[in-house]
Amino acid sequence: MILAAVAIWVDIPTNPGIHIHLGPIQIDREIKVRQGLDLQGGMQVLLEADVPPDEPVDRQAVANAKVIIEKRVNGLGVSEPLIQLQGTRRIIVELPGLKNPEEAIAAFGKTGLLEFVHAGKIYLPPGSLVQTTEKVALPPVEATPTATVEATPTLTATITATPTEAATEPLAPTPLPEERVFETIMTGRNLRGANLTVDDYNQTQIAFALDEEGTRIFADYTAESVGQVMCIVLDKEVVSCATIKDVISRGEVLLTREGGFTPAEAESIVIRLRYGALPIPLRVETHREVGPTLGEDSIRKSTLAGVIGLSIVIVFMLIYYRLPGLLADLALMIYAAVVFALFKLIPVVLTLAGVAGFILSVGMAVDANILIFERLKEELRAGKGLHLAVEQGFSRAWLSIRDSNFSTLITCAILFWLGSYFGASVVKGFALTLAIGVLVSMFTAITVTRTFLRLVIDLGIAKTHWWFGV
Repeated sequence: MILAAVAIWVDIPTNPGIHIHLGPIQIDREIKVRQGLDLQGGMQVLLEADVPPDEPVDRQAVANAKVIIEKRVNGLGVSEPLIQLQGTRRIIVELPGLKNPEEAIAAFGKTGLLEFVHAGKIYLPPGSLVQTTEKVALPPVEATPTATVEATPTLTATITATPTEAATEPLAPTPLPEERVFETIMTGRNLRGANLTVDDYNQTQIAFALDEEGTRIFADYTAESVGQVMCIVLDKEVVSCATIKDVISRGEVLLTREGGFTPAEAESIVIRLRYGALPIPLRVETHREVGPTLGEDSIRKSTLAGVIGLSIVIVFMLIYYRLPGLLADLALMIYAAVVFALFKLIPVVLTLAGVAGFILSVGMAVDANILIFERLKEELRAGKGLHLAVEQGFSRAWLSIRDSNFSTLITCAILFWLGSYFGASVVKGFALTLAIGVLVSMFTAITVTRTFLRLVIDLGIAKTHWWFGV
């Protein structure tokens, strides 16, 4: 009963969530239903390899780009995204419930190539597009024409070894020569991590940590380039420049700018850097919002189908098995409450296929009770007492219930693996909801229903075999 009460509390649509603040224990957890793209709508983005149409596209590079995009999208916190290949040049990204599509596309669609560039005595204005010696498959960019910027830089880069080892005062801005190719000292391959930080003025910054090789490269470069300008370039666009004043021997870089980054902008940059650069440039071919109209219709029909099916099952169990059927119906209600609570707590993203898996598991939950009750009736016909008949009915039916449900769980595991391997989240959702339903049905059939039967017999409510369908 405690379990049922907790499940019902979790199932309440207006559930406030879990909020515990006791000293070091700080827990804030929302409890809500997570819906997939087909039920709540969202956005669909079509990405295409940004290479000339007459040039062949490396299929493995596109496949690797798909994996990196999956990691970036997961970093955005989107529930149950669908990322799949289309042909040899395209990747389809479906993002359910997305509220800011422009920021999302900026986070997962750009290449994300970080470079530390040697600029000599030239201060490159932030936002300039430059050519570098790093050979990657990026669309050609034209060098930014002569530009005039203020003496005070908009962006600064700080090397956080010691306060005296770096300066945020760049040289005077110098016009960028046409067709100039700048030397890349190091790329994001040597990044060990990237995170958001906040300075003393509550402004957002981006902190990089370099690996051992990157630290060595950086130390050697700064030892030879004191007084020179180093720029941080992301996707061939200058983010920040600073003058090197001393040898930097620690692999920590703090990227700041006057006024700080906006949280969304900084998070977009961090996600691109944290999960690596795309091996091939991609452009957004199309993007569109997917409305929930189909989802609302699907929910209505699925709910109607579930109510009709559950009602027929309840009536059948009540008429054919009488008192045990009534108890099984009560256990079925607890089953539904527990399963839905698990969907919210895990959480499971509900798609139309997932709802179908849940409805299917309802029938399997009743199937276990039918096996038990038929065994119970056989024991009663053999002349055994109610207590003994109930215990032996459950124990003898358990082997059949175990084998049939384990067979279903094996099938669910195979479906889930195939869905993960081929990127078919619909198949994964069906397998996951069905597996959860089967596991809970085993618990409710063996534990909940038997507890109800024992309670009824101990209270002497049913003393004749007629109440048990015999």
